[in-house]
Amino acid sequence: MTASFTSPAEFREVMDRLFAIMSEDPEMGPALRDADVPQRFEFEDLDMVMNVRAALPGEPGNLYWEWTDEVDWKPKVRMKMSSEIANRYFQGKENVALAIARRRIKTGGDIKAALELIPITRPVYAHYREIIRAEYPHLEV
Repeated sequence: MTASFTSPAEFREVMDRLFAIMSEDPEMGPALRDADVPQRFEFEDLDMVMNVRAALPGEPGNLYWEWTDEVDWKPKVRMKMSSEIANRYFQGKENVALAIARRRIKTGGDIKAALELIPITRPVYAHYREIIRAEYPHLEV
C-alpha cells in the first residue's frame, strides 16, 4: 500500500512537526543532542534536502535542522530515500537495516552511528502515527 504526500510543502510541514517532537521530548531530545550525529537526508522524489544536527548551547531545543545544503556543518551520516519510505519508516512500518540492504534507503558515512539512533527515536513512531491518523489520514500505511 502506498501513501503519498499531497505536495512538498505538506511533506516539509509533517517532517518539521516530527523533528520538533523529537527535539522537545524530555527523553529523546537530550539523548539525540548528546549523541551528536549530524545527518543529511535527501528525499529524492521531492528534490528536497534536510540537514540536522545537535543544537548548540544557547539554541532552543535539542535538535537544529535546515532544509538546505547551505549549512556550516558536515553530516556524519547521509541518507537518501523517497518521501514514501520516510513516511513508512516514521510509522514503524519500514525496517531501516532491511531498507538499506534492499537499497530503498541509500546511505553514506557512519551508518553504525545512524543505526545506534534507532532505539532513541523509536518512541516517535507512536506520536507520528497519532498525527497521521488525526490530520493526514491519506498517509496511513
